Amino acid sequence: MSPDAAASKGTVRILQLYPRDMNIYGDWGNVLVLKQRLAWHGYDAVILEHNAGDDFPADVDILIGGGGQDSGQVVIQQDLQSNAAHLRALAEDGTPMLAICGLYQLFGRFFKTHDGTVIPGIGILDIETHGGDERLIGNVVARSDEFGDIHGYENHSGQTFLGPGVRPLATVTKGEGNNAKEDHEGARHLNIVASYLHGSLLPKNPAIADFLIREAVTRKYGSFEPGTIDDSIAELARRHAAARPR
Repeated sequence: MSPDAAASKGTVRILQLYPRDMNIYGDWGNVLVLKQRLAWHGYDAVILEHNAGDDFPADVDILIGGGGQDSGQVVIQQDLQSNAAHLRALAEDGTPMLAICGLYQLFGRFFKTHDGTVIPGIGILDIETHGGDERLIGNVVARSDEFGDIHGYENHSGQTFLGPGVRPLATVTKGEGNNAKEDHEGARHLNIVASYLHGSLLPKNPAIADFLIREAVTRKYGSFEPGTIDDSIAELARRHAAARPR
């Protein structure tokens, strides 16, 4: 019997934050990867969305936030601030979260745009971001002790700097990462993975997807028994990504 046909081990509720305004780089693909890998591990997935003005869903197991333009960040900032205390409580309680690009920035203390506008963040991550003159674009490979080599594509002008309250997600071996001055990519704190990498991130980085799933299932059900997954296609994609020029 295939994993998809077996009796479900349980249900995991995935919430995508602001897909209407913060999903311009294919970040929806991260949700699809989690849904499929959950099925392979033997779990059902319920996909939820939260856009500006919506009531915040209850019983959320994984949160996904994507990238967007500065204008999109302005649109969502009031709603994000109104839900900041709840999001911080979820983070402190161990809810796994993936924050990409624009939501990565707004999970920090602030994003100061190139024209000097300060968009306040919600302070879950000890980071700050400043709009730069240079746009950082291209393929990235970064080394993580936790997840191995991480592959993705960056496209941002924000320069993000980490404070002492977070650690880098990975060390860049090709590309730029958080900023043009350091070799850090992304941030790790609690069960949060934050990154500038698109592509989408999770199809080429199943170790990160399975981390989010494992933490969500363990938090909800007390333990996690993984399924057996053939990741040969993902490994092929990773090899091709590593060989591509910057």
